[in-house]
Amino acid sequence: MKLRKLLSTLLVVVLIATILIGCTTPSGTGTTNEPTTKPSSSSGQPDTPSTSSDKTITIEMFNVAANYQGLQSGWFAKVFKDGVNIELNVIAPQVAGDAIYQTRASAGNLGDLVLLERSDFADCVKTGLVREITNEIKNCPNLMEYKAQIDVFNESLEGNEAGKTYGIPVEMTNTSPTSYSQDVIYSSPMLRWDLYSELGYPEMENLDDLLDVLAAMKEAHPTNEAGDPAYPFSLWPDWDGGDGMMGIANVVQLTTWYGEKIKQSVIVKPDDTFTDILDKNASYYKITNFLNKAYLKGLVDPDSGTQNWDSAVAKMSNGQVYLMWYSWQVGFWNSQERLQNGNAFIFVPVKDQIYYADSDSYYGSGRILGVGSSVDDEKYQRIMEFLDWYASPESLMYQHCGIEGFNYEIGDDGRYYVKNSNALMDNLPVPEEWGGGGYNDGFNKFNQWIVASISTNPKTGEPYNTQYWSTYKESIMTDMKRDWAEKFGAPEPVDYMKKNNVLSVSPNVSITLPSDPPDISVVRNQCEDLLEDFTWRMIFAKNQAEFDSMWDQMTSQLNGLGFQDLIKHDKEVFSIELAAKKEAKAAAN
Repeated sequence: MKLRKLLSTLLVVVLIATILIGCTTPSGTGTTNEPTTKPSSSSGQPDTPSTSSDKTITIEMFNVAANYQGLQSGWFAKVFKDGVNIELNVIAPQVAGDAIYQTRASAGNLGDLVLLERSDFADCVKTGLVREITNEIKNCPNLMEYKAQIDVFNESLEGNEAGKTYGIPVEMTNTSPTSYSQDVIYSSPMLRWDLYSELGYPEMENLDDLLDVLAAMKEAHPTNEAGDPAYPFSLWPDWDGGDGMMGIANVVQLTTWYGEKIKQSVIVKPDDTFTDILDKNASYYKITNFLNKAYLKGLVDPDSGTQNWDSAVAKMSNGQVYLMWYSWQVGFWNSQERLQNGNAFIFVPVKDQIYYADSDSYYGSGRILGVGSSVDDEKYQRIMEFLDWYASPESLMYQHCGIEGFNYEIGDDGRYYVKNSNALMDNLPVPEEWGGGGYNDGFNKFNQWIVASISTNPKTGEPYNTQYWSTYKESIMTDMKRDWAEKFGAPEPVDYMKKNNVLSVSPNVSITLPSDPPDISVVRNQCEDLLEDFTWRMIFAKNQAEFDSMWDQMTSQLNGLGFQDLIKHDKEVFSIELAAKKEAKAAAN
C-alpha cells in the first residue's frame, strides 16, 4: 500500500468458524486427521451442541496480506463450508488500492474481520474500529494454546493497562522466541542444481562471480524446454514498499544477504547500528547496483518493471527463471520428481555474504487479526468460533498440508506421506468431491495463518510443513541432495550457514511501535514513491555513470522532501525494537 504499504507474504491460509457458546472445534469438516467430535470444555463437561452453524453466513474480511479480492472459491471454499459453514469475502488493498483503507476506516467499518500491520491495528484499537474479545477468547481452547503470545501483544498496546484482549498475532509458533527451526532461510541465492553442476560447481567469492555464473547459465540455456526465453532474474513491482520497508521489494529482500535489515528509511547493520538507506556503502545501493549490472549483461527479464505477480509466477513454473531468492518461491518449481532428477533449486553460497534471518515467529510475524467493531452479536459469536477452529490442528492440516488422499496420505505404518507435490505449481485438478477446479485456483485466499507451518502438530510430533516430515526428507535424499551435501559439507543450507558462521539470527519480539504522526506520514509517502520510481529506473540504467547520476539525483530530491527528518524519526522508533532484540539475545545467552 502507498499509505501503509502493506506487502503480502504469499501462498496459503484463511479463517472462519462455528459453535454457540465455546470456540470448540466443530464437527463435519470433511476428510481430516482429527476427531470430528467436539472436545470437552475447560470444565471437563462436553460443550452444548451448537446450532449457530446451521445457517451459512458470509464473513467480510479486510486483509492486507491477500493477493485476491472477492469470494473464496474452489476446494478451500468447501473446507470453510464443511468446517464452519461460512463463506469468506476478501477485501484486499493490494488489489483494490490503498485508498480503500481510508475510505472504509472513515465510514467506521473496515470489515467483519480485519488483518492489519501491527501499528495500524493499534491505531484501530484507539479509534474503535476493532472489537474487544477478552471474555470470548477465554472459551477458545485452540487459541488459548497461544495465550502467552496473544497476551504479550495486547499488553504492549498503549493504554491497555486493564489487560484487555483485542488482537491475535498471526504466524505464531509453539517453539521459542530465539529458536531457528527452518532448513532454509527466508532469502538466500538459490540456483538450479543441474545448471550449476553443469558448469563444474564454480565457487563464488562475491556478487560479480554470481553474475558470471548466471551469465554462463543463460548462454548455455537461453530458453526453457518449450523454447520460451529464460532469464536469471524475473522481477515484479506488485509488492514494493511493503512490510515496513521502503524501496522495491526485490531489492529489499536481497539486502539480507549481507546481514542487513531495512526498517523503513534506515538499515539495521549486523553490529546492531543504524545507517540510512541512501548510504552508498550499505546494501540498498549494493543490491540495486547488482541488479543493474545484471541488466547490462542481459540477465534481467525485460518485463520485470511492468509484469504482475501472476506473470512472474507463470515464468517460475515454466522454468524461465534461473535464480530464486525466497524460500517459498521454489515451491513453484521444486517437486519430488525434480529433486530426483537433479534439476531443482537449492541454496548455493556466495563467500562474502552473511545471511540475516528472523528467528521462529513465536510472537507472530507482525500482522494482527481482529474482529470489526460493527459486527452484530450473532456474527461476532460465529467469528470467534471460526477463529478458534482456524487455529485447530484439524484446520491447520488443511492450511499447511492440503487434502488427505490428494496432497498426502497416511501409510500402513501410521506415517504421513506427501502426494502430488507439484499440485500448487502445476495447478493440478482437484477431485470433484472437493469441488473440482485447479488446486492453486482454489487455494486459501486468506494468505495468512494464525499458527505457522513450522509449529509442531501434536498428532504427529512433526511440523505441519510437509517438507519437514521425516518421510518427505527420506524421499528427497536423492543424488542431488547427496551431491550438494558432499560439496558443502552439511546436510541442509542452514546447517552450512551455522557451521561456517554466516547466519545472523534476529530474535522474535513483540513490540508495538508508534505509528507515524501526520507530518511524517506525508513525507514518507512522497519519499516512498520517489524511491521506488528511481530504483526501477536505476536497474535499467544504460551504464554505471548513468546509474550513479540517478542515485545522486534521487538523494537530492529525497532530501528536498524531508528525508533526513524521516531518518531521524525512524532511528528513534526502531531503536525501541532493537533494544528489545538485544534484551532477548542477552536472555537467551
